[in-house]
This record gives sequence, structure tokens and C-alpha cells, in this order.
Amino acid sequence: MTIAEWLKEAANELADDMFPSARLDAEVILAHTIRHPRTYLHAHPNEEIDDRAEDIANARLELRKDHVPVAYIIGHKEFYGRRFTVSPAVLIPRPESEQLIEMLKHVMPGTRALEGITSKRLVDIGTGSGCLGITAKLEWPELDVALTDTSRHALAIAQKNARTLDAEVETFIADLLSGYPYSPDIVLANLPYVDPSWFQSPELAHEPADALYADEGGLGVIKRCIEQVAARGKSGTLLLLEADPRQLDSIGDIARPYGFKERLRDEFAICFELA
Repeated sequence: MTIAEWLKEAANELADDMFPSARLDAEVILAHTIRHPRTYLHAHPNEEIDDRAEDIANARLELRKDHVPVAYIIGHKEFYGRRFTVSPAVLIPRPESEQLIEMLKHVMPGTRALEGITSKRLVDIGTGSGCLGITAKLEWPELDVALTDTSRHALAIAQKNARTLDAEVETFIADLLSGYPYSPDIVLANLPYVDPSWFQSPELAHEPADALYADEGGLGVIKRCIEQVAARGKSGTLLLLEADPRQLDSIGDIARPYGFKERLRDEFAICFELA
């Protein structure tokens, strides 16, 4: 079977199952299988696929038809222009989370740390793949960055990404800030915020539920985070949270009694400063 033939059949099968990005999914799967970029597929449509590669591509197609996310099938996902390894132990990095990095650009000082001045401590809590904390370290090398998670499997993925991307970060097994030994200057957090009653796509069934869902309308873990940062932080500590747009006002209501003032918000992100 040629590249063009396989792509046509695979895209038709996915389209029949109502996958909105059927052709793209087929191309990504085949390109990963034959270890070439997608542009190669377009340039060599009549090239024959060897039997072994075809079998592997077909098996991966079946996983996709079962709504396994493409990122898990190919083992990586792009985030902020960098490739991060992922597995079912971690959430797949999403474009919405990049808003936290953009927001950090607005609140970070514009000058690098001076020699002899203590570096600011940034902690990415519930780090998963490490995409937020590692990106922050690579964008601001002067930061002292730590990644925390309750899952050893998730931290192993984050450590692998840090090595691959040459990011010097510390990692801690910790429930939010419990187990993190320092007072943070900046906290980044993409915590579970999905209310289980909300409609969910079939793909989410393959991602770790404890990294997605929270009680109290999706705000239970975020509330604990706010409490811990207020107790462990200091005046000027920044807290940047990802959440659903419907939740941002409620998060503000939770944060204010703990001494936080809102600095910025975007569609899926909000930034507070501890008074």
C-alpha cells in the first residue's frame, strides 16, 4: 500500500467515526510510524509502505478510533514551541496553558538577576509533564525552579523532559506545597478544575482523572492551593492559576480573604499577588 492509499483509507475511517481532524490525525500517525515529517508524506504519496510499518500504523489507527489521544499514541506534544514527552501518567499539554507563560511575561521583572542577588523561587505544583515549570526555566534561566507532583510516574516524565530540554530544575513528591521546603516567590499551577458533571469528550477518559477532576464545582483543589500559598508565601508572592473561564470570578472570591489581590486575568488564567 502506498502512502496516499493508506492516508485515504485511514482518514475515511476516522471521518466515518466523526473525528473532526481525521486527515490530520492520519498524517500524524503515519509520519510518526515511518519516522518522517508530515511534509514527506505530501512529497512522496506513491511511496510504498513496508508491511511492518503498515501493521504498526494500523494498530495506532485502531487506538485513535478508540479515542486514545494522538499525543499518547506518538508519545509527545508541542508546548510553547518545544516538544514534551507525554504518557497516560500525565495530562497532555494544551494551548490554554500557554496563557500562564504569557501572563508570567507581564508580571516578571524585565531585568535579569544581578550577581549576588538571591534568585526568585518558582514552583510548578501539580507539574505533570513539567511543561509549565520547564518552560519558565528556559524562558527565565535566572529563576530557581522546582516541580512538584503527588505522582512518581508523572515526576519521572517531568524529569525526562527536563533532561531532554536541558532545564536545571528540582523535583519534589508533594501534595501542592506540602513537601516543598521553601517559601515561593512565584507559583504556577494547572490543577484539577473540571467539575465531573460537565460534558467531557471521550478523549478525556484516557487522561489521569486525578489530574482533571475536583470537587466543589471543580474548585476544591484550587481552594487548597490558595490556602497553602497564603500560609507559605510572603508579601509579593505571585500565584498564577489555570481554570475554566466560568470559574475565574469564584476563584477571585476565594482568594481575596486570604490577602490576594488580582493582577491579571485571561480567558483560562488568573494571576494574584499576596499583599
